[in-house]
Amino acid sequence: MDFNEEGVKAIQEKRYEDAAKAFTKAIDENPHDPVGYINFGNLLASMDDLERAERFFQKALTLDEKAATAYYGLANLYYNSERYLEAAKLYEQSIRNGIEGADAYYMLGKSFEHEGQSKLGLPYMQRAAELAPQDLQIRLSYGIMLCTLELFEPAEKELQFVIAEDWNNADAHYNLGVLYAVSTERVDDAMYHLKQAFTLQPEFEQARYIHDMLAMKKD
Repeated sequence: MDFNEEGVKAIQEKRYEDAAKAFTKAIDENPHDPVGYINFGNLLASMDDLERAERFFQKALTLDEKAATAYYGLANLYYNSERYLEAAKLYEQSIRNGIEGADAYYMLGKSFEHEGQSKLGLPYMQRAAELAPQDLQIRLSYGIMLCTLELFEPAEKELQFVIAEDWNNADAHYNLGVLYAVSTERVDDAMYHLKQAFTLQPEFEQARYIHDMLAMKKD
């Protein structure tokens, strides 16, 4: 087991000081290998030492400008600091340089969404849903983004899928209720799902408010 493997194992076991020592040894042993810097950056990010984590990721990129996981780690730092456009560029770089799986596409879509650019984010969120069709958080986010863009028919299918897989998902009920309220005449269905939302989460005041408004109009 090399020092990087030791460090990763230590992180998994929440032995963070041991992880830091192992990654330091990995860097000392191979100072031109970006992996040690990336791993140390991930460790620092998990400990909310964001400034130092950023330096380690950037050092990795000076050693290998195609280090996909360095781009991804740096993108996560910027996303968590609400620097969404910078994060989006870095998520794109991570994908371009070969990072696999749905997460980068999902985070890229969310970055654009936070900037009020859901139209730009939609194809990435769609790709995330294609890569991880059983990931309910991705499918819910995709459905919400479709609603935002008034693409109600495919949005309904996404939200219904989430509810079928997780009946207790209050957010899916809420968004499906709002969808029915604004895009159909199905007031009873809208009220039903809104009621499910605030029944599952009594603090869901927005769901209760819209439900009561619909009830008043209906009466």
